[in-house]
Amino acid sequence: MYISALALSLSFVQCSDYLDTSSPENADGGFVTSSTTETFKVLSWCYAEYRQNCIMGAYRWNDPIGSDSETYPESGSLNNSNARLQPEQLSIGAGNSGFNGLYTIIARTSELLSLLDTKQAFIDAREKGQVNDWTHLYGEALTMKAFCYFELVKHYGDVPYGYENTAATDYELNSRFDIYDNVISMLKEAAPLMYKLGEGSITAERFSRGFAEALCGMAALYSAGWQTVRTDVPGLYGDVQLETKGKEEYKSIYARRTDYLDYYKIAEYYLDEAVKNRGTATLVTVDDRGYANNPFQRHFQYAHDLQISPESIFEVGNIQGGQSGQTTSSEYPYAFGRPSNGGSNQAAPCKSFAALRVIPTFYYGEFEEGDKRRDASVTVTGSNGDGNEAMLRFTPGNKLDGGIAINKWDENRMNPPYTTSQRMSGINWPVLRLADLLLMQAEVKAELGKDGEALAIVNDIRRRAFGDDSHAISASGEALKEAIMQERKLELLGEGTRRWDLIRSGKFVERALAVRAEMTEMVNDLQTKGYHEFSNGNVISNYIWVKKVHLDSPLTYDADKSNPALYPGWRGQFDYRTTDVADKVVGTDNNLAIKGLFEYIDPNGAEAKALEADGYTKTDWGATIVKYADHYCNSNLLPGVAAGNVPPRYYWPMPFEVLSKSKGKITNGYGLAQE
Repeated sequence: MYISALALSLSFVQCSDYLDTSSPENADGGFVTSSTTETFKVLSWCYAEYRQNCIMGAYRWNDPIGSDSETYPESGSLNNSNARLQPEQLSIGAGNSGFNGLYTIIARTSELLSLLDTKQAFIDAREKGQVNDWTHLYGEALTMKAFCYFELVKHYGDVPYGYENTAATDYELNSRFDIYDNVISMLKEAAPLMYKLGEGSITAERFSRGFAEALCGMAALYSAGWQTVRTDVPGLYGDVQLETKGKEEYKSIYARRTDYLDYYKIAEYYLDEAVKNRGTATLVTVDDRGYANNPFQRHFQYAHDLQISPESIFEVGNIQGGQSGQTTSSEYPYAFGRPSNGGSNQAAPCKSFAALRVIPTFYYGEFEEGDKRRDASVTVTGSNGDGNEAMLRFTPGNKLDGGIAINKWDENRMNPPYTTSQRMSGINWPVLRLADLLLMQAEVKAELGKDGEALAIVNDIRRRAFGDDSHAISASGEALKEAIMQERKLELLGEGTRRWDLIRSGKFVERALAVRAEMTEMVNDLQTKGYHEFSNGNVISNYIWVKKVHLDSPLTYDADKSNPALYPGWRGQFDYRTTDVADKVVGTDNNLAIKGLFEYIDPNGAEAKALEADGYTKTDWGATIVKYADHYCNSNLLPGVAAGNVPPRYYWPMPFEVLSKSKGKITNGYGLAQE
């Protein structure tokens, strides 16, 4: 938000639908509220602005790539400075797009709300307690405004509040705690005015009552949680009392409000309401495909089929290929999907940069046997771009380099894959699904001592993950809280939640140090023994053995341990011979059989010799991690907490113009750039 955004006057937008990002046209307020269709065009522009300009350019604020399970693949890049907890390396303009875009949306929704406040059809319905298209639009606009302020506080800390559509010549920082209170208040007002999912033609590509209530619960949860706060602005937090842990650094400290349990109670109420008012949203517990039995993966397959999953509460919509002049960018599978070395267009499949990688100790050591989430969430292979499956490599880099990767988004799983151009596949960008909401609900209940209710929710999620009741957990107190956080880690890997869970729970620093120690222990074993065994029995070795093979159905599904081309599961390639890039496919043996991925094979032993005689090739695996040990254990793994018990620093800098025109009242804290 430049200072002009603080003073922004609304220029209303007319567009064909909410995916249109064409230049807005001016229209007066009477025309904008002349019909619900015209009013929604303003909100449609806001959804598009959020998608195109507020987030993905920063890899979703680095949220999915800076935790004890998720990392970034390149070495020496500044693209993950925030994820490494080294935001002082960011230029002052690094977060400008998101900052300005969010305030622009706030300005437009604020003006729209002022117009709807005088709309008689809305006034009449609200007074009668009715929910109709007018009340929903009002609630949707108010939710959008609250959502943008929530995002601003989450990613920038304390920011200016309440200056929209005014000529702001004298402004200052506002306390995050006050802003969270205002967000909660807005959402309390908005939710009863809104349709549930499935009512009034509302799908998960728009805000619904359930989402508004979920966001209200989240705002309370974030206000209650541990967070890094400033110590260089006297009186900023007013009467809010804080407890702290660790030591102060860069004039900031890790803290939590002392009345946090009051906010957990607010969170519990609104998360309960969100579950109750979720409408048509339901947990996918049955795989209806016949050829597969993985309800967890079924949720993600809906996105590949360009459908909205019944589990989704909100996802940002996309249009494949930019039809009819649209210019949407399907960034999610490119930035966070299964890697591909394909070219930018007409490839099999096209390039996937894959900025999100999985820390090896998590992949090997934390999934239990039988957990259907492992193979559907993590992949050890990617795509060459010529119709062939390829092993991922631990050499720092991107695409096929950079280590094991997320498997939740893979353009091979489209039918057919979009091969015309990268970043244009039409796959939606997920924001909130029911499993996330349920596990937040379990979290707050455990914090409030309602262990039985919390356990029932967690075990519902585990029943889906394992397909039976034999993996239910039983715990109480702190052990239960830790189990819920672990379940969120397993369930929501790569979805941008883990680093925030660690921050809110006060565990970020200790888990950062722990995962570096775990990786160091693993590397030491690889160096001295050639392998490392995890407590669950899995083994990572310096070498694996790989062979190209032919499968009649090269896109694989559930794992089959008897066939090394089908284990791990959920990999392979789409059969690109059936597409318009058939001429790009090389060879007929397009799949990989892998041996030694989870058990040690002596490279000088009889088994290795037999495999090589059978056409398998000895391939570097853990040996490459050893070669780049500093990258995997130190320099790229949360080095911002290397000094010890210091506050995690994860905020983005506010733009220079906001600082320079504030008459000295606003600075960037936390050691961030000032100019």
